Amino acid sequence: MSIRRTTKAARGAVAMASAVGLALVVAGCGGGDGGTKGTDGDKPPARSTAPKGSDPGSPAADSDKVIGEMKGPDGVVVTLHSVVRDSGGFVTVNGTVSNHGNRAFNAIDWRSNETELRSRSSISGATLVDKAGKKRYLVLRDTSGECLCTTGLSGLMPGGSRPIFAQFPAPPAKVTQVDFQLPTMPPASVQITD
Repeated sequence: MSIRRTTKAARGAVAMASAVGLALVVAGCGGGDGGTKGTDGDKPPARSTAPKGSDPGSPAADSDKVIGEMKGPDGVVVTLHSVVRDSGGFVTVNGTVSNHGNRAFNAIDWRSNETELRSRSSISGATLVDKAGKKRYLVLRDTSGECLCTTGLSGLMPGGSRPIFAQFPAPPAKVTQVDFQLPTMPPASVQITD
């Protein structure tokens, strides 16, 4: 065999080994489900886009503090714990949704009407209303179109509760009183704190 053919064969073997190695690395690091399949067996469980450091199963921040309450159909109650103005130019609403009814609750009616929104059961339809300034603030979105709010809010069984949150653009600093609204629920007047 000539040196040219030997070199060419060696390059081909190195390329093949690299491709196999890369395939093994991708398979090892890939999106395996890690044994966390949802109830239907082929979907991962719903996720909640929660603020950093929060656990979807834990109570909302300051859950002992109640600044507002909204009672809706079928025994669904939303308890608001805080409405905080952050230095980044937004307002974060934290609360808890509880199911006091006798059937599972899905937040499908609480989503916004946007067609490009990814999550089907979220509180993306929530709004903050500045009645004095006559302005309505919608839930913020990230760069992939997901709301900066609780998502995957489905299958809340009777007697169960879950923390919720939503982030909005901040109204002007002089605005301290707003109404928090969710579709199918009466509004709750709340105070914004810094």
